[in-house]
Amino acid sequence: MSAAPHQLVLPLAGVSQPPLSDHSIPRVDRVFVNRDLRMANIEWVGFDMDYTLAIYRQSEMDRLSVELTVERLIRRGYPSSLLKLEYDTRFPIRGLLVDKRYGHVLKMDRYKVVHHGYHGLQKIPKQELTELYHHKRIRPHTPRYHWIDTLFALSEVTSYAAIVDALDKRGEKVDYDQLFADVRAAIDEAHAEGAVYAVVTADLERFIEKDPELARTLHKLRSAGKKLFLLTNSPLSYTERMMSFLLGGAMPEYPSWRHYFEFVLCSAGKPRWFQDGRPLMERDGEILRPVKGPLERGKIYDGGNLVEFERLAGLNTGSSVLYVGDHIYGDILRSKKESSWHTAMIIPELDAEVEAYEVCAADLGRQRALEEERDRLENDLRYYQARFKELSKAATDDSFGQSERVRAKRALDRIRTELRANVAEHESLADRISQRFHPYWGSLLKEQSEMSSFGLQVDLYADIYMRRVSCLKAYSPQQFFRSPYDLMPHEL
Repeated sequence: MSAAPHQLVLPLAGVSQPPLSDHSIPRVDRVFVNRDLRMANIEWVGFDMDYTLAIYRQSEMDRLSVELTVERLIRRGYPSSLLKLEYDTRFPIRGLLVDKRYGHVLKMDRYKVVHHGYHGLQKIPKQELTELYHHKRIRPHTPRYHWIDTLFALSEVTSYAAIVDALDKRGEKVDYDQLFADVRAAIDEAHAEGAVYAVVTADLERFIEKDPELARTLHKLRSAGKKLFLLTNSPLSYTERMMSFLLGGAMPEYPSWRHYFEFVLCSAGKPRWFQDGRPLMERDGEILRPVKGPLERGKIYDGGNLVEFERLAGLNTGSSVLYVGDHIYGDILRSKKESSWHTAMIIPELDAEVEAYEVCAADLGRQRALEEERDRLENDLRYYQARFKELSKAATDDSFGQSERVRAKRALDRIRTELRANVAEHESLADRISQRFHPYWGSLLKEQSEMSSFGLQVDLYADIYMRRVSCLKAYSPQQFFRSPYDLMPHEL
Protein backbone atom coordinates (compact mmCIF):
# COMPACT_ATOMS: atom_id res chain seq x y z
CA MET A 1 0.00 0.00 0.00
CA SER A 2 1.53 3.28 -1.05
CA ALA A 3 2.08 6.09 1.44
CA ALA A 4 -0.36 8.97 1.36
CA PRO A 5 1.05 11.94 -0.50
CA HIS A 6 2.16 14.89 1.60
CA GLN A 7 0.04 18.07 1.23
CA LEU A 8 2.10 21.02 0.10
CA VAL A 9 2.14 24.09 2.31
CA LEU A 10 1.45 27.28 0.37
CA PRO A 11 2.93 29.65 -0.44
CA LEU A 12 6.00 27.68 -1.56
CA ALA A 13 9.24 29.00 -0.17
CA GLY A 14 11.25 30.82 -2.79
CA VAL A 15 8.32 31.05 -5.21
CA SER A 16 6.98 34.58 -5.54
CA GLN A 17 3.25 35.10 -5.47
CA PRO A 18 1.48 37.35 -7.95
CA PRO A 19 0.44 40.65 -6.36
CA LEU A 20 -3.16 40.96 -5.32
CA SER A 21 -5.17 42.85 -7.91
CA ASP A 22 -6.79 46.12 -6.94
CA HIS A 23 -10.37 45.77 -8.12
CA SER A 24 -11.59 48.92 -6.38
CA ILE A 25 -13.55 51.48 -8.36
CA PRO A 26 -11.61 54.70 -9.03
CA ARG A 27 -12.54 57.20 -6.33
CA VAL A 28 -14.06 59.71 -8.77
CA ASP A 29 -16.49 57.06 -10.11
CA ARG A 30 -17.63 55.72 -6.75
CA VAL A 31 -21.00 56.01 -5.08
CA PHE A 32 -20.49 57.60 -1.66
CA VAL A 33 -22.73 56.56 1.22
CA ASN A 34 -24.23 58.61 4.06
CA ARG A 35 -26.83 56.04 5.15
CA ASP A 36 -27.23 52.33 4.47
CA LEU A 37 -29.17 51.62 1.30
CA ARG A 38 -30.16 48.13 0.14
CA MET A 39 -30.76 48.32 -3.59
CA ALA A 40 -32.38 44.88 -3.38
CA ASN A 41 -35.31 46.61 -1.63
CA ILE A 42 -35.62 49.31 -4.31
CA GLU A 43 -38.35 48.63 -6.86
CA TRP A 44 -38.61 52.12 -8.40
CA VAL A 45 -35.86 54.54 -9.44
CA GLY A 46 -36.93 58.08 -10.31
CA PHE A 47 -34.76 60.68 -12.04
CA ASP A 48 -34.73 64.41 -12.38
CA MET A 49 -33.56 65.55 -15.83
CA ASP A 50 -31.66 68.85 -15.72
CA TYR A 51 -28.22 68.53 -14.08
CA THR A 52 -29.01 64.86 -13.30
CA LEU A 53 -29.52 62.88 -16.50
CA ALA A 54 -28.48 65.95 -18.50
CA ILE A 55 -25.07 67.21 -17.36
CA TYR A 56 -24.69 70.83 -18.45
CA ARG A 57 -21.38 72.45 -19.30
CA GLN A 58 -21.53 74.94 -16.45
CA SER A 59 -19.24 77.63 -17.83
CA GLU A 60 -21.19 77.74 -21.11
CA MET A 61 -24.54 77.92 -19.33
CA ASP A 62 -23.31 80.68 -17.01
CA ARG A 63 -21.84 82.66 -19.91
CA LEU A 64 -25.17 82.49 -21.74
CA SER A 65 -27.12 83.49 -18.62
CA VAL A 66 -24.85 86.46 -17.87
CA GLU A 67 -25.17 87.77 -21.43
CA LEU A 68 -28.97 87.47 -21.39
CA THR A 69 -29.11 89.03 -17.92
CA VAL A 70 -27.00 92.05 -18.89
CA GLU A 71 -29.16 92.70 -21.97
CA ARG A 72 -32.29 92.83 -19.83
CA LEU A 73 -30.68 94.93 -17.08
CA ILE A 74 -29.72 97.58 -19.64
CA ARG A 75 -33.37 97.63 -20.78
CA ARG A 76 -34.22 98.36 -17.13
CA GLY A 77 -31.97 101.42 -17.13
CA TYR A 78 -28.61 100.06 -16.02
CA PRO A 79 -25.56 101.62 -17.79
CA SER A 80 -24.69 100.31 -21.27
CA SER A 81 -21.09 99.91 -20.09
CA LEU A 82 -22.24 96.57 -18.61
CA LEU A 83 -22.05 95.19 -22.16
CA LYS A 84 -18.29 95.06 -21.53
CA LEU A 85 -18.75 93.45 -18.11
CA GLU A 86 -15.76 91.45 -16.89
CA TYR A 87 -16.80 88.32 -15.04
CA ASP A 88 -15.40 84.94 -14.02
CA THR A 89 -17.65 81.91 -14.43
CA ARG A 90 -15.39 80.06 -11.98
CA PHE A 91 -16.33 82.45 -9.17
CA PRO A 92 -19.44 80.84 -7.64
CA ILE A 93 -19.98 77.44 -6.07
CA ARG A 94 -23.09 75.94 -4.50
CA GLY A 95 -23.71 76.64 -0.84
CA LEU A 96 -22.95 80.38 -0.94
CA LEU A 97 -25.02 82.99 0.86
CA VAL A 98 -25.72 86.41 -0.67
CA ASP A 99 -25.99 89.25 1.86
CA LYS A 100 -28.18 91.65 -0.11
CA ARG A 101 -27.73 94.46 2.45
CA TYR A 102 -24.01 94.86 1.75
CA GLY A 103 -23.59 93.18 -1.63
CA HIS A 104 -21.45 90.44 -0.09
CA VAL A 105 -21.19 86.78 -1.07
CA LEU A 106 -20.34 84.47 1.83
CA LYS A 107 -19.39 80.87 2.57
CA MET A 108 -20.30 79.30 5.91
CA ASP A 109 -19.46 76.13 7.76
CA ARG A 110 -22.10 73.76 9.12
CA TYR A 111 -22.65 75.98 12.17
CA LYS A 112 -23.36 79.09 10.03
CA VAL A 113 -19.99 80.63 10.86
CA VAL A 114 -18.66 82.76 8.00
CA HIS A 115 -15.02 82.08 7.07
CA HIS A 116 -14.83 83.46 3.50
CA GLY A 117 -16.48 86.40 1.82
CA TYR A 118 -16.27 88.65 -1.23
CA HIS A 119 -17.68 92.05 -2.03
CA GLY A 120 -18.02 91.91 -5.77
CA LEU A 121 -14.83 90.10 -6.69
CA GLN A 122 -12.80 91.67 -3.86
CA LYS A 123 -11.99 89.44 -0.90
CA ILE A 124 -13.35 90.74 2.41
CA PRO A 125 -10.69 90.98 5.17
CA LYS A 126 -11.12 88.59 8.09
CA GLN A 127 -11.49 91.46 10.55
CA GLU A 128 -14.45 92.86 8.61
CA LEU A 129 -16.06 89.40 8.40
CA THR A 130 -15.68 89.06 12.16
CA GLU A 131 -17.26 92.45 12.85
CA LEU A 132 -20.20 91.86 10.51
CA TYR A 133 -21.00 88.19 11.02
CA HIS A 134 -19.42 86.72 14.15
CA HIS A 135 -21.16 88.73 16.86
CA LYS A 136 -24.74 87.89 15.86
CA ARG A 137 -26.20 84.64 14.61
CA ILE A 138 -26.82 84.64 10.86
CA ARG A 139 -30.37 83.79 9.80
CA PRO A 140 -30.01 82.61 6.17
CA HIS A 141 -33.74 82.26 5.54
CA THR A 142 -34.63 85.89 6.33
CA PRO A 143 -35.22 88.41 3.49
CA ARG A 144 -31.75 89.91 3.93
CA TYR A 145 -30.06 86.76 2.59
CA HIS A 146 -30.37 84.52 -0.42
CA TRP A 147 -29.14 80.93 -0.39
CA ILE A 148 -27.47 79.55 -3.56
CA ASP A 149 -28.05 75.79 -3.61
CA THR A 150 -28.50 74.89 -7.29
CA LEU A 151 -26.19 74.76 -10.27
CA PHE A 152 -28.86 76.67 -12.17
CA ALA A 153 -28.48 79.61 -9.74
CA LEU A 154 -24.70 79.97 -10.07
CA SER A 155 -25.12 82.45 -12.92
CA GLU A 156 -27.00 84.75 -10.51
CA VAL A 157 -23.87 85.01 -8.37
CA THR A 158 -21.56 85.37 -11.38
CA SER A 159 -23.65 88.29 -12.67
CA TYR A 160 -24.27 89.90 -9.29
CA ALA A 161 -20.66 89.87 -8.08
CA ALA A 162 -19.34 91.19 -11.40
CA ILE A 163 -21.93 93.98 -11.58
CA VAL A 164 -21.32 95.01 -7.95
CA ASP A 165 -17.62 95.22 -8.82
CA ALA A 166 -18.25 97.24 -11.98
CA LEU A 167 -20.68 99.73 -10.42
CA ASP A 168 -18.51 100.24 -7.32
CA LYS A 169 -15.51 101.00 -9.54
CA ARG A 170 -17.60 103.61 -11.39
CA GLY A 171 -18.27 105.25 -8.03
CA GLU A 172 -22.02 104.78 -8.32
CA LYS A 173 -24.27 104.53 -5.29
CA VAL A 174 -25.65 100.99 -5.40
CA ASP A 175 -28.75 99.57 -3.75
CA TYR A 176 -27.37 96.04 -3.45
CA ASP A 177 -30.72 94.56 -2.47
CA GLN A 178 -32.50 96.04 -5.49
CA LEU A 179 -29.63 95.04 -7.77
CA PHE A 180 -29.95 91.41 -6.73
CA ALA A 181 -33.71 91.50 -7.26
CA ASP A 182 -33.14 92.95 -10.76
CA VAL A 183 -30.54 90.30 -11.61
CA ARG A 184 -32.93 87.52 -10.61
CA ALA A 185 -35.82 89.12 -12.47
CA ALA A 186 -33.70 89.45 -15.62
CA ILE A 187 -32.73 85.76 -15.51
CA ASP A 188 -36.36 84.76 -14.91
CA GLU A 189 -37.42 86.89 -17.89
CA ALA A 190 -34.89 85.19 -20.14
CA HIS A 191 -36.31 81.79 -19.19
CA ALA A 192 -39.95 82.91 -19.40
CA GLU A 193 -39.34 84.33 -22.88
CA GLY A 194 -37.81 81.02 -23.96
CA ALA A 195 -34.46 82.66 -24.79
CA VAL A 196 -32.42 80.17 -22.77
CA TYR A 197 -34.25 77.11 -24.10
CA ALA A 198 -33.96 78.40 -27.67
CA VAL A 199 -30.19 78.90 -27.52
CA VAL A 200 -29.51 75.62 -25.68
CA THR A 201 -31.66 73.41 -27.92
CA ALA A 202 -30.15 75.01 -31.03
CA ASP A 203 -26.67 73.81 -30.01
CA LEU A 204 -26.96 70.94 -27.52
CA GLU A 205 -23.38 69.79 -28.15
CA ARG A 206 -22.11 73.13 -26.85
CA PHE A 207 -24.14 73.09 -23.65
CA ILE A 208 -24.56 69.40 -22.75
CA GLU A 209 -21.95 66.80 -21.89
CA LYS A 210 -23.27 63.55 -23.31
CA ASP A 211 -22.53 60.57 -21.04
CA PRO A 212 -21.84 57.47 -23.18
CA GLU A 213 -22.63 55.18 -20.22
CA LEU A 214 -26.01 56.67 -19.32
CA ALA A 215 -28.13 54.39 -21.54
CA ARG A 216 -26.38 51.23 -20.35
CA THR A 217 -26.78 52.30 -16.73
CA LEU A 218 -30.54 52.70 -17.14
CA HIS A 219 -30.68 49.42 -19.07
CA LYS A 220 -28.82 47.60 -16.27
CA LEU A 221 -31.32 48.84 -13.69
CA ARG A 222 -34.27 47.85 -15.87
CA SER A 223 -32.77 44.43 -16.57
CA ALA A 224 -32.64 43.82 -12.83
CA GLY A 225 -36.38 44.46 -12.58
CA LYS A 226 -36.28 48.08 -11.44
CA LYS A 227 -39.01 50.36 -12.78
CA LEU A 228 -37.74 53.77 -13.87
CA PHE A 229 -39.62 57.06 -14.04
CA LEU A 230 -38.71 60.61 -15.06
CA LEU A 231 -39.88 63.50 -12.86
CA THR A 232 -38.81 66.89 -14.20
CA ASN A 233 -39.85 70.52 -13.93
CA SER A 234 -39.05 71.08 -17.61
CA PRO A 235 -41.92 71.27 -20.12
CA LEU A 236 -42.45 68.37 -22.51
CA SER A 237 -41.10 70.21 -25.58
CA TYR A 238 -37.73 70.79 -23.90
CA THR A 239 -37.73 67.36 -22.27
CA GLU A 240 -38.33 65.71 -25.66
CA ARG A 241 -35.39 67.52 -27.29
CA MET A 242 -33.05 66.91 -24.38
CA MET A 243 -33.86 63.25 -23.77
CA SER A 244 -33.73 62.44 -27.50
CA PHE A 245 -30.24 63.96 -27.55
CA LEU A 246 -29.14 61.98 -24.48
CA LEU A 247 -30.71 58.57 -25.22
CA GLY A 248 -32.11 58.53 -28.76
CA GLY A 249 -30.53 55.66 -30.74
CA ALA A 250 -28.18 54.79 -27.85
CA MET A 251 -29.27 51.12 -27.68
CA PRO A 252 -31.16 49.09 -30.30
CA GLU A 253 -33.38 47.57 -27.58
CA TYR A 254 -35.04 50.97 -27.07
CA PRO A 255 -36.83 52.50 -30.07
CA SER A 256 -36.98 55.90 -28.32
CA TRP A 257 -35.91 57.52 -25.06
CA ARG A 258 -39.41 57.06 -23.63
CA HIS A 259 -39.00 53.27 -23.63
CA TYR A 260 -36.45 53.49 -20.80
CA PHE A 261 -39.16 54.76 -18.41
CA GLU A 262 -42.42 53.42 -17.06
CA PHE A 263 -43.77 56.93 -16.58
CA VAL A 264 -42.72 60.43 -17.62
CA LEU A 265 -43.93 63.43 -15.59
CA CYS A 266 -43.12 66.91 -16.97
CA SER A 267 -43.78 70.42 -15.61
CA ALA A 268 -43.84 68.86 -12.13
CA GLY A 269 -43.41 72.11 -10.19
CA LYS A 270 -40.98 70.74 -7.58
CA PRO A 271 -40.53 71.35 -4.67
CA ARG A 272 -44.29 71.95 -4.39
CA TRP A 273 -44.82 68.55 -6.06
CA PHE A 274 -43.68 66.83 -2.86
CA GLN A 275 -46.42 68.61 -0.91
CA ASP A 276 -49.81 69.59 -2.30
CA GLY A 277 -48.76 70.11 -5.93
CA ARG A 278 -51.40 70.19 -8.66
CA PRO A 279 -53.83 67.59 -10.04
CA LEU A 280 -52.05 65.08 -12.26
CA MET A 281 -52.94 65.50 -15.94
CA GLU A 282 -52.47 63.16 -18.91
CA ARG A 283 -50.94 64.87 -21.94
CA ASP A 284 -52.15 64.13 -25.47
CA GLY A 285 -50.20 66.49 -27.71
CA GLU A 286 -51.19 69.95 -26.52
CA ILE A 287 -54.31 68.66 -24.78
CA LEU A 288 -54.34 67.95 -21.04
CA ARG A 289 -56.91 65.61 -19.50
CA PRO A 290 -57.47 64.65 -15.86
CA VAL A 291 -56.12 61.21 -14.99
CA LYS A 292 -59.01 58.88 -14.19
CA GLY A 293 -57.26 55.56 -13.60
CA PRO A 294 -53.87 53.99 -12.90
CA LEU A 295 -50.87 55.43 -14.74
CA GLU A 296 -50.06 53.72 -18.02
CA ARG A 297 -46.63 52.94 -19.41
CA GLY A 298 -45.67 55.07 -22.41
CA LYS A 299 -47.96 57.98 -21.60
CA ILE A 300 -46.79 61.49 -20.69
CA TYR A 301 -48.14 63.22 -17.60
CA ASP A 302 -48.08 66.82 -16.37
CA GLY A 303 -47.89 68.24 -12.86
CA GLY A 304 -49.28 66.09 -10.08
CA ASN A 305 -48.13 65.57 -6.53
CA LEU A 306 -46.47 62.94 -4.38
CA VAL A 307 -49.58 61.37 -2.82
CA GLU A 308 -51.48 61.11 -6.11
CA PHE A 309 -48.46 59.71 -7.94
CA GLU A 310 -47.84 56.97 -5.36
CA ARG A 311 -51.51 55.96 -5.48
CA LEU A 312 -51.90 55.96 -9.27
CA ALA A 313 -48.52 54.34 -9.94
CA GLY A 314 -49.31 51.52 -7.50
CA LEU A 315 -46.33 52.10 -5.25
CA ASN A 316 -46.74 49.76 -2.30
CA THR A 317 -44.42 51.73 -0.06
CA GLY A 318 -42.37 54.88 -0.43
CA SER A 319 -39.32 53.10 0.97
CA SER A 320 -39.16 51.09 -2.24
CA VAL A 321 -38.34 54.28 -4.22
CA LEU A 322 -34.92 55.79 -4.87
CA TYR A 323 -35.09 59.32 -6.28
CA VAL A 324 -32.02 60.74 -8.02
CA GLY A 325 -31.63 64.52 -8.33
CA ASP A 326 -29.18 67.40 -8.10
CA HIS A 327 -31.11 70.04 -6.15
CA ILE A 328 -30.85 69.94 -2.36
CA TYR A 329 -34.14 71.72 -1.74
CA GLY A 330 -36.31 70.77 -4.70
CA ASP A 331 -35.19 67.18 -5.21
CA ILE A 332 -33.53 65.96 -2.05
CA LEU A 333 -34.68 67.87 1.02
CA ARG A 334 -38.38 67.84 0.18
CA SER A 335 -38.45 64.21 -0.92
CA LYS A 336 -36.74 63.28 2.34
CA LYS A 337 -38.99 65.45 4.53
CA GLU A 338 -42.31 64.73 2.86
CA SER A 339 -41.90 61.06 1.98
CA SER A 340 -40.05 57.88 2.85
CA TRP A 341 -38.30 57.84 -0.53
CA HIS A 342 -34.59 57.13 -0.52
CA THR A 343 -32.44 59.81 -2.08
CA ALA A 344 -29.37 59.97 -4.31
CA MET A 345 -27.70 63.27 -5.12
CA ILE A 346 -25.77 64.05 -8.28
CA ILE A 347 -22.80 66.34 -7.62
CA PRO A 348 -20.92 67.02 -10.89
CA GLU A 349 -18.39 69.09 -8.92
CA LEU A 350 -17.05 65.85 -7.42
CA ASP A 351 -14.82 65.55 -10.50
CA ALA A 352 -12.74 68.53 -9.35
CA GLU A 353 -13.30 67.85 -5.63
CA VAL A 354 -11.89 64.31 -5.76
CA GLU A 355 -9.01 65.30 -8.03
CA ALA A 356 -8.00 68.05 -5.61
CA TYR A 357 -8.31 65.67 -2.67
CA GLU A 358 -5.92 63.20 -4.31
CA VAL A 359 -3.44 65.92 -5.36
CA CYS A 360 -3.44 67.23 -1.78
CA ALA A 361 -3.00 63.82 -0.14
CA ALA A 362 0.53 64.57 1.09
CA ASP A 363 -0.42 68.02 2.41
CA LEU A 364 -3.51 66.60 4.14
CA GLY A 365 -1.34 63.93 5.74
CA ARG A 366 1.09 66.58 6.93
CA GLN A 367 -1.83 68.59 8.36
CA ARG A 368 -2.99 65.59 10.38
CA ALA A 369 0.55 65.05 11.68
CA LEU A 370 0.74 68.72 12.71
CA GLU A 371 -2.59 68.42 14.52
CA GLU A 372 -1.34 65.39 16.48
CA GLU A 373 1.89 67.25 17.28
CA ARG A 374 -0.11 70.31 18.38
CA ASP A 375 -2.14 68.17 20.79
CA ARG A 376 1.09 66.82 22.28
CA LEU A 377 2.62 70.31 22.55
CA GLU A 378 -0.51 71.71 24.21
CA ASN A 379 -0.43 68.86 26.76
CA ASP A 380 3.24 69.65 27.45
CA LEU A 381 2.40 73.36 27.71
CA ARG A 382 -0.27 72.72 30.34
CA TYR A 383 2.11 70.52 32.31
CA TYR A 384 5.00 73.01 32.36
CA GLN A 385 2.70 75.96 33.06
CA ALA A 386 1.40 74.15 36.14
CA ARG A 387 4.94 73.07 37.07
CA PHE A 388 6.34 76.59 36.75
CA LYS A 389 3.43 78.02 38.77
CA GLU A 390 3.95 75.41 41.48
CA LEU A 391 7.69 76.12 41.71
CA SER A 392 7.11 79.87 41.75
CA LYS A 393 4.64 79.56 44.62
CA ALA A 394 7.13 77.51 46.59
CA ALA A 395 9.59 80.47 46.32
CA THR A 396 12.51 78.30 47.47
CA ASP A 397 15.95 79.90 47.47
CA ASP A 398 17.86 76.64 47.22
CA SER A 399 19.78 76.07 44.03
CA PHE A 400 17.74 72.98 43.10
CA GLY A 401 14.42 74.89 43.23
CA GLN A 402 15.83 77.77 41.20
CA SER A 403 17.31 75.48 38.56
CA GLU A 404 13.98 73.63 38.28
CA ARG A 405 12.17 76.93 37.67
CA VAL A 406 14.70 77.85 35.00
CA ARG A 407 14.26 74.48 33.30
CA ALA A 408 10.45 74.82 33.40
CA LYS A 409 10.70 78.37 31.97
CA ARG A 410 12.98 77.22 29.16
CA ALA A 411 10.63 74.34 28.39
CA LEU A 412 7.70 76.77 28.23
CA ASP A 413 9.58 79.09 25.85
CA ARG A 414 10.57 76.18 23.61
CA ILE A 415 7.04 74.74 23.51
CA ARG A 416 5.50 78.15 22.70
CA THR A 417 8.01 78.62 19.87
CA GLU A 418 7.20 75.15 18.50
CA LEU A 419 3.46 75.82 18.79
CA ARG A 420 3.77 79.10 16.84
CA ALA A 421 5.70 77.30 14.11
CA ASN A 422 3.16 74.48 14.10
CA VAL A 423 0.20 76.87 13.73
CA ALA A 424 1.98 78.90 11.02
CA GLU A 425 2.76 75.79 8.97
CA HIS A 426 -0.79 74.47 9.44
CA GLU A 427 -2.30 77.76 8.22
CA SER A 428 0.06 77.86 5.24
CA LEU A 429 -0.93 74.30 4.29
CA ALA A 430 -4.62 75.16 4.72
CA ASP A 431 -4.29 78.07 2.27
CA ARG A 432 -2.42 75.91 -0.25
CA ILE A 433 -4.97 73.09 0.01
CA SER A 434 -7.87 75.52 -0.32
CA GLN A 435 -6.43 76.98 -3.54
CA ARG A 436 -6.14 73.53 -5.08
CA PHE A 437 -9.83 72.88 -4.51
CA HIS A 438 -11.21 76.21 -5.74
CA PRO A 439 -9.42 79.51 -6.40
CA TYR A 440 -12.03 81.56 -4.50
CA TRP A 441 -13.79 79.30 -1.98
CA GLY A 442 -11.78 76.14 -1.37
CA SER A 443 -13.60 72.84 -0.96
CA LEU A 444 -17.29 72.65 -1.91
CA LEU A 445 -18.11 70.22 0.89
CA LYS A 446 -15.72 71.35 3.64
CA GLU A 447 -14.88 74.62 5.37
CA GLN A 448 -11.68 74.43 7.37
CA SER A 449 -12.05 71.37 9.63
CA GLU A 450 -15.86 71.30 9.40
CA MET A 451 -18.39 70.45 6.73
CA SER A 452 -19.47 73.47 4.75
CA SER A 453 -23.14 74.46 4.96
CA PHE A 454 -23.60 72.75 1.59
CA GLY A 455 -21.72 69.65 2.77
CA LEU A 456 -24.02 69.45 5.79
CA GLN A 457 -27.10 69.41 3.57
CA VAL A 458 -25.62 66.64 1.44
CA ASP A 459 -24.93 64.69 4.63
CA LEU A 460 -28.43 65.25 6.04
CA TYR A 461 -30.60 64.68 2.99
CA ALA A 462 -28.76 62.42 0.52
CA ASP A 463 -28.57 58.72 1.35
CA ILE A 464 -25.96 58.32 -1.36
CA TYR A 465 -24.21 60.75 -3.70
CA MET A 466 -22.07 60.54 -6.84
CA ARG A 467 -20.78 62.70 -9.67
CA ARG A 468 -23.18 61.37 -12.31
CA VAL A 469 -25.88 58.76 -12.79
CA SER A 470 -23.60 56.36 -14.67
CA CYS A 471 -21.55 55.78 -11.50
CA LEU A 472 -24.32 53.30 -10.60
CA LYS A 473 -23.28 51.10 -13.54
CA ALA A 474 -20.19 49.85 -11.69
CA TYR A 475 -22.35 48.35 -8.93
CA SER A 476 -24.81 45.50 -8.78
CA PRO A 477 -28.47 46.60 -8.96
CA GLN A 478 -28.81 44.61 -5.71
CA GLN A 479 -25.86 46.39 -4.06
CA PHE A 480 -25.90 46.97 -0.32
CA PHE A 481 -24.43 50.46 0.06
CA ARG A 482 -23.04 50.57 3.60
CA SER A 483 -22.27 53.84 5.32
CA PRO A 484 -18.87 54.14 7.01
CA TYR A 485 -18.71 53.91 10.78
CA ASP A 486 -19.42 57.40 12.08
CA LEU A 487 -16.82 58.29 14.70
CA MET A 488 -17.56 60.74 17.49
CA PRO A 489 -14.71 62.84 18.92
CA HIS A 490 -14.29 60.57 21.97
CA GLU A 491 -13.70 57.60 19.63
CA LEU A 492 -10.84 59.20 17.72
